Amino acid sequence: MMINTISNTAGTDERRRRYREMLDFYRGRQRTGREEARLTLNYAAAVVDKLTAYLMNGLSVRVAAADDSAGARARARRAQALIDRACDQLLDYETEIDAAVLGDGCYRLGWDAAAKTVRVSAPDMAGINVEYTIDGVKAERLTLAYTVDAASAASAWGFTAAGKEVEVVETWTVEAFEVVCGGVVAAGGENPYGCIPFLVFPNLPQPKSVWGASDLDNLIEVQRELNRAAGQLSHILELSGNPIAVLENVESSKDIAVSPGAVWHLPEEARAYLLDLLQGGGAQLHISYIDLLFRVLHDLGEMPRAAFGGVGRDISGVALELELQPLLHRVWRKRLIRTGVYKKRAEMMLVMYARFLDEDFSGCAIEVNWAPVLPRDTAALVVAEKSLIESGIHCRKTAMRSFGVDNPEYEFGDWLAEQQAITGQNPVAKNINNNKEE
Repeated sequence: MMINTISNTAGTDERRRRYREMLDFYRGRQRTGREEARLTLNYAAAVVDKLTAYLMNGLSVRVAAADDSAGARARARRAQALIDRACDQLLDYETEIDAAVLGDGCYRLGWDAAAKTVRVSAPDMAGINVEYTIDGVKAERLTLAYTVDAASAASAWGFTAAGKEVEVVETWTVEAFEVVCGGVVAAGGENPYGCIPFLVFPNLPQPKSVWGASDLDNLIEVQRELNRAAGQLSHILELSGNPIAVLENVESSKDIAVSPGAVWHLPEEARAYLLDLLQGGGAQLHISYIDLLFRVLHDLGEMPRAAFGGVGRDISGVALELELQPLLHRVWRKRLIRTGVYKKRAEMMLVMYARFLDEDFSGCAIEVNWAPVLPRDTAALVVAEKSLIESGIHCRKTAMRSFGVDNPEYEFGDWLAEQQAITGQNPVAKNINNNKEE
């Protein structure tokens, strides 16, 4: 029995419509209806870009050997080299922007027989539909729809198209795959990978849904109000620079010429003056309201003003960390999901390499490491870790991880070899070590 809560046409169409709206909003098309387009302060896009930069800082995917044997270390080094060859930091960053805006992200893995490597791409989420098992966790079938030019269809599947473009629909299950071009089955058969070569993941989880939440969800209304308020203030300042002339007790103004140096002859009880829109602190009220909107935007986006740099005062590291707690919590929630995604992607890569290169990667463990979000006081950390090592609470590898060392295993091996080399070249140090051993 299978439950399909996301493959029905209505649900898919609604999701695609949401994708289009979010993408348009991120690109600055934030006005609705016939609203006058005066100013668009696309602060929502700045929040997404900055948050993604904090999230992706210091991402590293490392392969650890199962034991200290020469064979295990050699397999781990080989696996590490192959994974590094397939990964692309720019693609990862662009995919994270995509996921933050749309609410969902996806990686596709495929084998390049000519280059003998795994190729990673990020397909358009609007063309993806997934059917899950009844537990809502395991994907049973994935469908990808997209458009290619006729030459690409002919090169990839030998399909001859009548027009310049071809609608392509790929359907993947664990057992088989099928490619339909222009309504005609162009390729298919047994799945060469033994798994569905896609990783669909949410930006942030939503209760009772397999699809994620966009970083823009909470910012749309306040961003539109910020645009409206800023545009209104801009209009007031524009009118103040070109003041409005007010005539009182004047029945007709047809004989009053508006030109430089013009002289007006007004009736006895009439008077003329310029309308001052800034009197009484009116502009300051608008500015205060805009400041309030910025505060709301920072709060809803979990991006304190300090996250953009320049806090405007001298504060300690602890005080800065407390001020940035909302950002740290949001990054932690995202990294909780991304750690599983990047680990699963690396494991799928090794499965493909093992299958197509006929190599053995058994015993290789994938580790996903992240650099600290905030800068750290390394001097104080060194003292603390040294004390923990000497007291036997931490080992050197744990201390290395706390400093963001990508591969503590290799770093410890280099340190050990260096120590042995120094000891061998220094007889005094060698005698001291021998005496310690005795």
